[in-house]
Amino acid sequence: MRYVAAYLLAVLGGNDNPSAADIEKILNSVGIDVDAEKLAKVISELKGKDINEVIAEGQQKLASVPSGGAVAAGGSSSASGGGDKEEAGSEEKKEEKKEESEEESDDDMGFGLFD
Repeated sequence: MRYVAAYLLAVLGGNDNPSAADIEKILNSVGIDVDAEKLAKVISELKGKDINEVIAEGQQKLASVPSGGAVAAGGSSSASGGGDKEEAGSEEKKEEKKEESEEESDDDMGFGLFD
């Protein structure tokens, strides 16, 4: 993905047909090591193509992919008495606290966007 992003940056900068050296220069400027094999693959796939047409084709392909989410289950606990409601409420609060702490720990998973 970083190679495609660097390619797009080069195109946005006015270079309609970026070379491997151009992309390598962009990636090295932000401290990213370049894998020559992956870079060659990106260059060969995009060589001679208009990037706007490639993006438009990709958008058409993605339009056919279903993207609707699953229906969330509503209040699944039935309340037959006052005590049950309180117990169900406290269980939900405990679950929410656990989920929040897991989300917070996932914020830094030991890698960056371009690693």
